[in-house]
Amino acid sequence: MEPFTHRHCSLTTLLLACLFFSPIMVASLGINYGQIANNLPSPENVIPLVKSIGASRVKLYDADPKVLKAFANTNIEFIVSLGNEYLSTMKDPSKAQAWVKKNVQAYLPSTKITCIAVGNEVLTFNDTSLTSNLLPAMQSVHTALVNLKLDKQVTVTTAHSLAVLETSYPPSAGAFRKDLVDCVTQIVDFHCKTGSPFLINAYPYFAYKGNPKQVSLDFVLFQPNSGIVDPESNLHYDNMLFAQIDAVHSALASIGYKNVCVQISETGWPSKGDADEAGATSENARKYNCNLMKLIGQKKGTPMRPNSDLNIYVFALFNENLKPGPSSERNYGLFKPDRSQAYPLGFPAVDAVSTNSSSSGGHSGSGTGTTPSTSLPPASSSSGYLAITSDSGTSLSSCKSLSLYVLGFISLALQL
Repeated sequence: MEPFTHRHCSLTTLLLACLFFSPIMVASLGINYGQIANNLPSPENVIPLVKSIGASRVKLYDADPKVLKAFANTNIEFIVSLGNEYLSTMKDPSKAQAWVKKNVQAYLPSTKITCIAVGNEVLTFNDTSLTSNLLPAMQSVHTALVNLKLDKQVTVTTAHSLAVLETSYPPSAGAFRKDLVDCVTQIVDFHCKTGSPFLINAYPYFAYKGNPKQVSLDFVLFQPNSGIVDPESNLHYDNMLFAQIDAVHSALASIGYKNVCVQISETGWPSKGDADEAGATSENARKYNCNLMKLIGQKKGTPMRPNSDLNIYVFALFNENLKPGPSSERNYGLFKPDRSQAYPLGFPAVDAVSTNSSSSGGHSGSGTGTTPSTSLPPASSSSGYLAITSDSGTSLSSCKSLSLYVLGFISLALQL
């Protein structure tokens, strides 16, 4: 992307050509590759799965050298990540540069690393130390890229929980939490100056799980429904994710940034859950993810940004057996560790890979595990990525604004 200008950023739209439900089209799906498990296939055996779903982008929650080496010369774009526990360390420019040299520069250009995510959902931890360290860490990592002459090909960003919003309904009234406005403004200004995207993790599943009797399942699963009309903009919404994305667009516009590149760094649906986890079924997961991928393949924008292609990373590639929390946490994957489908995905290429996987022995016991070789700091985050369940004290629901976020969309769903 071209560099942004302050406040009113000029956006070079990312061209997304997608391979969904047709082998003729070109792919552009993003997929999150988490590894909080001890039974996953080797990265070499993951490559065919990524290609089988038409994904051209992968987001890691670390900078696993095994993965980055395995995907060399595949032309698949990578976001690598630095965990929240390393933010204070990354404030030191020399340490940031050492990390970039070892975990990014060393793999270029063979492995196509295009972005570094510094921290995950930091602002909604309500931890003043983490929050104060976030932007300085991002700036140090970017400075390291500049010093190494990599800033034209690698950007720096951070992923936010949707709970950074204080108001999410109607989408046209989207606004950031008042206590976060100053911090968010500085971060978005950084995005504009460096040409990096604004990342949001968005899960309509949580709204349904919280109030299954009030929230329309069809509305959250991209199924046919009457939808709702935003009373202020008169725009029609037939699914919750698009409403969430446009609420973010409105929130950004409200602080003076109308054309920031917004990407959904996580969204997905669990195929299994505990008795109290409404909607966590394989059929609902199939509908959510397959309908979503179909929309991406159609290059369909949101009502507020109809001409902008969707930039979405599905969560996640695998079910991860070591994730803590309720059953849903371990069942967001499109695939099981043996590389078979978690549920029917409807892609001939996936069926072929899954069939071959069953006869080839699957993960072969190698497992990339959760702790790749160390670096400065270790390339792998010891805590992995944040739990996405509302049952975790440090998860999305720890944010005081979550109730407002869910209530806003309950109001929206009640109008269906």
